[in-house]
Amino acid sequence: MDPTKGMTDDLWKALTSSGEPVIKEYTISEADVKGPFLEKIPAKMDDMKDLHALSYRSPREKLAEQFHMSEELLSALNPGQRFDKPGTTILVANVSNQSLSKKAARIVVDKVEQTLRVYDKSKGLIAFYPVTVGSTEKPAPDGQLKVTSVARNPTYRYNPEYAFKGVKSKEPFIIRPGPNNPVGAVWIGLSMRGYGIHGTAEPGKVSKSESHGCVRLTNWDALQLASIVAKGVIVEFQEAGTPIDQTNNGCERRMRLARARRTFPADCMSERFEDSVSFVQKHFS
Repeated sequence: MDPTKGMTDDLWKALTSSGEPVIKEYTISEADVKGPFLEKIPAKMDDMKDLHALSYRSPREKLAEQFHMSEELLSALNPGQRFDKPGTTILVANVSNQSLSKKAARIVVDKVEQTLRVYDKSKGLIAFYPVTVGSTEKPAPDGQLKVTSVARNPTYRYNPEYAFKGVKSKEPFIIRPGPNNPVGAVWIGLSMRGYGIHGTAEPGKVSKSESHGCVRLTNWDALQLASIVAKGVIVEFQEAGTPIDQTNNGCERRMRLARARRTFPADCMSERFEDSVSFVQKHFS
């Protein structure tokens, strides 16, 4: 896509070439409403350790994640509808259930763009995901790591050495599996202690919040990635982003890095003020 032209007829035809509708009908099944469900997910990790499972909170949350949607969108498509009765027909996003045919040989995580790309052994791009990468408190690593493990429906183990903000416990503890577990439905361990690629209990915050240094995807993307990743795959962390604007003393580049690190280089406001304001409005609002 040429970023200077925006949407063109050729691009629109390419994006809509399947001819399939964006929305489809779905009949709620017994399995969709079976549960068990949790009334409330504790906000603090310390309080999660006492739960038997980190399940969905409701059939609505389960269905929304199944069709890669927010709960709000699901409700908007089905005004006044309940989602706990088998046999009810609802409208959902027509997402693909096809599995990826090629296996991952290399993963590239861009800490500026907040994206993850997967390449096969022929260096062809086979998958692309939005992600959350690190934070000021615990930045993501640099350079190359390797995949050391792939676990579905993982148990989360908290190490007090991590000293996560908001966690009071000085002793190790575990949080049992479930889609609302802190690492979601998948844990892909990396060759640096405490770091991994994983799912999340809050898909709506992917690329819009912070992580504890790890790479966070939606549960559905994490599950798809896990299906094509094996032990030994290279994971490369980059700060590629957009080329430096040489006329702006590097401020455009620095501000893009700032977005990934959740900080703001205030001195850049003195350079090309209007462009700086525009960037802040776009990436920090």
